[in-house]
Amino acid sequence: MIHKIHVANLGQLPDAARRFVSLMGDETVYTFTGEMGAGKTTFIAALVTALGVDPEEANSPSFAIANEYRSDTTAELIYHFDLYRLESLEEALEIGFEDYLDSGALCFVEWPAIVEDILPDDTVAVEIKVNDDLSRDIIVNIPD
Repeated sequence: MIHKIHVANLGQLPDAARRFVSLMGDETVYTFTGEMGAGKTTFIAALVTALGVDPEEANSPSFAIANEYRSDTTAELIYHFDLYRLESLEEALEIGFEDYLDSGALCFVEWPAIVEDILPDDTVAVEIKVNDDLSRDIIVNIPD
């Protein structure tokens, strides 16, 4: 099932993140695609905040490849991956990416193309599109 969340400006991000959370089911792996600068990292930061992570802790894992968060409200583990710098699936396997996927924790994955072959069948694909007026559409494709 496909859902669209429109975000006119940064001020609407917290509400968009709450709407996204309301769509979440039992799936644990979410991939985020969109052009460079579309707002993937910014949206994921709003999303983990909506899930109970201290906003001061929600930042980009660009240099570390993975950030681990724990929700203050549910104690749930959340992993945020930025795979932009990885050059092969083997690199992802070396950092234990499959173990994260199998952990049962929420996994938010930016730039997922390199690991596409090992993603679970119930992965939720999220695309962030930049519109001509610089608003964003967050397209959430939840598998049936």
